[in-house]
Amino acid sequence: MAKDTPFLDVQHLSKSFGSLLLFNDISFSVAEGQRVGLIAKNGTGKSTLLSILTGHEGCDQGDIIYRRNIRVGMLEQSPRFNPEESVLDACFNHQGDPERVLKAKQILTKLKIRDLAQPMGQLSGGQQKRVALANVLITEPDFLILDEPTNHLDLEMIEWLEGFLARGNKTLLMVTHDRFFLDRVCSVILELDDQTVYTYRGNYSYYLEKRQERIDNRRAEIARANNLYRTELEWMRRMPQARGHKARYREDAFYELQRVARQRIEERQVRLKSRNVYIGSKIFECQYVSKAFDSQVILDNFYYNFSRYEKMGIVGNNGTGKSTFIKMLLGMVPPDSGRFDIGDTVTFGYFSQEGLLFDEQQKVIDVVKDIAEYIDMGGGRHFTASQLLQYFLFTPEQQHNYVYKLSGGERRKLYLCTVLMRNPNFLVLDEPTNDLDIVTLQILEEYLQDFAGCVIVVSHDRYFMDKIVDHLLVFEGDGSIKDFPGNYTQYRQWQALQPKAQAAQKPETATAAKRDYHNDSRRRMTYKEKTEFERLTKEIEALEQEQHQLEQALCSGTLSIDELTAKSKRLPLLKDELDEKSLRWLELSEIEN
Repeated sequence: MAKDTPFLDVQHLSKSFGSLLLFNDISFSVAEGQRVGLIAKNGTGKSTLLSILTGHEGCDQGDIIYRRNIRVGMLEQSPRFNPEESVLDACFNHQGDPERVLKAKQILTKLKIRDLAQPMGQLSGGQQKRVALANVLITEPDFLILDEPTNHLDLEMIEWLEGFLARGNKTLLMVTHDRFFLDRVCSVILELDDQTVYTYRGNYSYYLEKRQERIDNRRAEIARANNLYRTELEWMRRMPQARGHKARYREDAFYELQRVARQRIEERQVRLKSRNVYIGSKIFECQYVSKAFDSQVILDNFYYNFSRYEKMGIVGNNGTGKSTFIKMLLGMVPPDSGRFDIGDTVTFGYFSQEGLLFDEQQKVIDVVKDIAEYIDMGGGRHFTASQLLQYFLFTPEQQHNYVYKLSGGERRKLYLCTVLMRNPNFLVLDEPTNDLDIVTLQILEEYLQDFAGCVIVVSHDRYFMDKIVDHLLVFEGDGSIKDFPGNYTQYRQWQALQPKAQAAQKPETATAAKRDYHNDSRRRMTYKEKTEFERLTKEIEALEQEQHQLEQALCSGTLSIDELTAKSKRLPLLKDELDEKSLRWLELSEIEN
């Protein structure tokens, strides 16, 4: 077979379950060296497509052709292992080769699986998923197929995996909801939508731009069809004799026009806003709380006073106590010492990693109606259970389906609706992005941006965190918690600048920086510093916008040689300028206004 033959060629593939058509007559290919991301809404067939490609499930029609003699490695969404075999034995393809064993140990260590003799049955679901990922990477297949590879990875592991997959000439096809990961790893995006597939030859940012162009063009086509439809409808309604001598093709064309004109693109026309949410000025005070499990310290005499309307992100490696902290806040886990003082007006809504057990025989709409028939939006307006479900992309038909018919992602989405239907004024979301499709994540982001209450988010989804949070609590381990005034990207930029800042720091300044910030009586900004801070904020925003535009242009493939050279020279200079201004912005942000 020729060297330029695609690694994977999918031709005219169709799949349905009963009356539900997932995709119809789709064709696409994956060439050697391409890193392809597959995007689709929950329940539209992403995981089914991967199962068909790997032979775990059949299709109704179509052909799947792999290049001869290539090795394919598959990471399933929920892998299964023999509970008796050890972690190292579960990485079964090393075949005793010392080099393979060494590679296995290195990759497992990067994924924080350290006890290689531990039986698989003793590992959590998340740890088993990491062993399965290591297993796929160790075998070094020619073609990687990955279903949600970033689930159950902390931020440090995700960034390591980004680098691993981006190096060399790897060929992969993956499903993931992590948009940062898509942007940095993938060079092609496949979108499964409306039972067909669209190909975008660029990263996630490029996909967003071109997808919007596609939607706008489709809207314009539908608008033109509607205008023409009205004219043709008049002609079709005339007496048969009046059109008897007309060409048959015009009548056929009318019915095709009618089909286009009646199409609807599911776009939400209004943003949901909980205007009636009331929350008092006192939210909660974490009063010198300590917590440990045996020798593992989670909190050590920690103090924090949460502000009204605050949107906080909590980040840190797995096992540093993020979920324990919010369970203590919610009264589910007691502190060893200290207390949480909660305001009287606070009503929590908690979205947990574990999810909710549903009655499989209950209808989707009834699950939500059992909580409330409607949310009072204030001013005599109500938002019904059905409207909330439709806002989160449950069609009227899906609302009257039984729970057992839902995919894993649709169940998570339904669980989210049950939390929001209680109309809380303080949302606590523990890994809310797991298993949700990108469209649902965008909807949830809009909801939280408009939410007139408080929010705490524990998440490894960097894109989601950047959209929602004002600042971070960074759990560093051993009870060390840093309060950072910014989003996740700004925190990583600040981290990268720390060696420079520490080198330039005078000894007396370094000593002062070690003081507990709660007991530090900070000076206030001078007028000159306030002016500089405001100017830097605007300049950084403009530089970030220019950087985004430059990166898009460089990926577009439309630049001339001169333009490409000029923009390539400008990009590193811009990044240096952005780093310098960001460092100064962070220095000023530590001073009280």
